[in-house]
Amino acid sequence: MTAGTLAQGEATGTFYIASSLAAALDALNDYGPEGAAFAGGTWIMRAPIRHQPLKTRHVAIGKIPELTEIRIGTDAIEIGAAVTHAALASALADLPDFAVLTAAAGRSANPAIRSLATIGGNLATSDFSAADCVPALLCLDAQIEVSSRSGRERMSLEAFLTQRSTLAPGRLLTKIVVQRSRHKTAHARLPLRKAGDYPVAIVSLSFDVDTANYVRAARIAIGSVETVARRWDRLEAALLDRPLAPARAADVAAELAGEFVGRESVEVPPWYRVSVLPRLVRRATAAALGA
Repeated sequence: MTAGTLAQGEATGTFYIASSLAAALDALNDYGPEGAAFAGGTWIMRAPIRHQPLKTRHVAIGKIPELTEIRIGTDAIEIGAAVTHAALASALADLPDFAVLTAAAGRSANPAIRSLATIGGNLATSDFSAADCVPALLCLDAQIEVSSRSGRERMSLEAFLTQRSTLAPGRLLTKIVVQRSRHKTAHARLPLRKAGDYPVAIVSLSFDVDTANYVRAARIAIGSVETVARRWDRLEAALLDRPLAPARAADVAAELAGEFVGRESVEVPPWYRVSVLPRLVRRATAAALGA
């Protein structure tokens, strides 16, 4: 690996460029709590703005081949953690079964951020509640690979979200695996303003419908409304075994929206995040149906 220094605000820390995944894991393990992986850096570099202390040591992983690959197979796709949002959106653009993830990666933040921000960083940053790719991958039932010097572990994205802030030093999200299907998927977001970077609320969904348009399976995930994105189980259950229609989906969402408690922020009041959910459910359902 190559060593150097990185000045960030008023802090200067050691910055190592790892030439391989093994080297990166070794460095992160050796640095312990003072170390952090550095890929796109779009969240880390703004830590001083959030009045958060920087780690004293960073390990650059953005050039490791294994982490920057996208493998598209007949049964599943594998996405390296250092793949950027722009690269992911481009790679999946012609795959209709991944429309939800293409939209999430291709519309998040702004073009400059999308060219640098990585999918792994989007999932691993526990302090960022407005990540577009988290609900998109939740509705796709994604699996997460976490690596360390002792091996690799596969877990559901739901499980990863509950433990990402407490991962032991030396453990690193390295891959996302998503099974392929013929489900209808879509992603809808309401930005803070017309050209806003961060969404007030996000609805990502995946439907399996039969030839009569009856819902056989549904996965609906909500992001940015609460601190952590999650599945909307009751809405999924209410739509099963019925014809899929945007208006009805929105009506049911309005009846059930009270189970969400909007997060506090300086941008919008908590109630507003919840109030827009039925509209986003309608929009996402219509998009999934091609309407």
